[in-house]
Amino acid sequence: MGADEGAILGQLEELAGSLGIEIRNEQLKREGSFSPGGLCRLKGEYLLIFNTKATREDRIEALVQAVGRFDLDQLYLKPGLREFLDNYPQKEEEGDRID
Repeated sequence: MGADEGAILGQLEELAGSLGIEIRNEQLKREGSFSPGGLCRLKGEYLLIFNTKATREDRIEALVQAVGRFDLDQLYLKPGLREFLDNYPQKEEEGDRID
């Protein structure tokens, strides 16, 4: 990633907040492998949990995966952020879209 990682991370966190996603940092322990965290639903609310040991790049990837499940077409996004999201390589294991 480039020098704009901090700005992108901040914009992604703002976007997540506007989508109603609460972000928490938790110490995640998983035997045998590292998990940076991910999106879940708790009591009907969306929650993105970050491992406290996740790198900035891990956090960006988790945020992209989380917000990518929502329909962003009707939302205003800063042009740089929309371009970043449109060009970010997507993983095949995406879950269901959230409308």
